Amino acid sequence: MDTRANLIGSMWMIASMAAFTVEDSFIKAASATLPVGQILIIFGLGGAFVFAGLALLQKEPLAPPEVVSRPMRIRVLFEIVGRLFFILAISLTPLSSATVILQATPLVVVAGAAVVFGEKVGWRRWAAILIGLVGVVIIVQPGTESFSMLSVLAIIGMIGFAGRDLASRAAPASLGTSVLGLYGFLSVVVAGVIFAIWQGVPFVMPTAGASVFLVGAILAGVVAYSCLMKAMRTGEVSAVTPFRYVRLLFGIGFGVVFFGEQLSASMLLGSAVIVLSGLFILWRGKRAGAPS
Repeated sequence: MDTRANLIGSMWMIASMAAFTVEDSFIKAASATLPVGQILIIFGLGGAFVFAGLALLQKEPLAPPEVVSRPMRIRVLFEIVGRLFFILAISLTPLSSATVILQATPLVVVAGAAVVFGEKVGWRRWAAILIGLVGVVIIVQPGTESFSMLSVLAIIGMIGFAGRDLASRAAPASLGTSVLGLYGFLSVVVAGVIFAIWQGVPFVMPTAGASVFLVGAILAGVVAYSCLMKAMRTGEVSAVTPFRYVRLLFGIGFGVVFFGEQLSASMLLGSAVIVLSGLFILWRGKRAGAPS
């Protein structure tokens, strides 16, 4: 990959993170009156419908043989895990804290890219990955009175998204963004059905406000998903994914402004550790020819 491809991929990633934060905010607002399983099902069906329409407009087959390839099966599994647990996290915990924990995703993706794709990641970036994960521990504070088991929801969601991003990289190149988005959102429907059955809470008729939130989440999710797929397929994984940390800024800002959330010292410190680790990984990745 050349520098221009990495730059374009990074811009797609920033746009994706902004749109994902808008999506998260709408879903959190909708969760005040709707069961999480119902939100997942409606959100997933809406996004799948949009991407199916886009695929048909682009004359892409909706069910090519490649959709059952091994990378796609793995991608669907991680998508279900990531979507389910992260939406539970933003529904049950502050948006800002869930978003901050999610920022460890680039660290996990870079580590996975080294293991799965053989990308060059030397001891300095491995050290940055470990330091960044320490930032997550600082935020979660296990073993203290401030620790909440609900924080684990965001951690599991983060791992699911990291696996999805890596699987997206390995997905057959013949599959377009619209088809990937279609099956990604169908995975959300599956996650919603599973959780709705487990939770056993009856569905309710959405209010006008909740309906607006759901439509907003679907539209923002389609934009975010499209930008993310463009990012992961444009630049190098190790160069593009660190830009996911900008979601932290968007998430904290939205949490404070729209949901009145308070920021703790541990959250700010952990955020700084994660962001600095991501920036260092980005810097090392851009050093052409330098051992990383």
